[in-house]
Amino acid sequence: MSKKEILWREIIHQASENKKFEFTQLELAEKFGISTSTVFNALKIPRESGAIEVTGRNFTVRDAEKFLYLWATQRNIGRETAYETYFPAGPKEIEGMMPAGAIYAAYSAYSKKYGEAPADYDKVYVYVDEKTLAELKNRFPKQKGRPNLFALKADSYLQTYGAVTPDAQTFADLWNLRDWFAKDFLETLKQKIFI
Repeated sequence: MSKKEILWREIIHQASENKKFEFTQLELAEKFGISTSTVFNALKIPRESGAIEVTGRNFTVRDAEKFLYLWATQRNIGRETAYETYFPAGPKEIEGMMPAGAIYAAYSAYSKKYGEAPADYDKVYVYVDEKTLAELKNRFPKQKGRPNLFALKADSYLQTYGAVTPDAQTFADLWNLRDWFAKDFLETLKQKIFI
């Protein structure tokens, strides 16, 4: 994931889940080990759209929902795919076989976090680092068939959110999936994020 997306995820996560709307560019630069000019450039599009308002070195999230949709439409989950395969089992069984370190994404993230699924799903998405990817490939070797297990490249900060992707990233990832059931997940998750 790009530095811009890492920053956007953090800002949207803080605004939607922790109700923190004010930030400084320096605070984000220090947290992610990047320059303030990188933060400034990452804020250009949300600033132009009115999702945030910048005042000097501070900025405020004015419309977290607009910011989330902005990220979702620019996200490309396909670029993150490191491995995919078919495994002859249902999603719950596949999820139960995941190696330690895998971070549940998309349908699995929603199901794990909220203990329910707004629709039946038949694909499992997880984010993994290189070590976890090697273990995942051992547990789920390449097989013929329509892929139902997708391993995505985790950025180095994703694990700080826990064993499931934060709602903002779950939403942005679901937005990019073509499955008919993705829409049901999106609608239900939107209600949970913006209540």
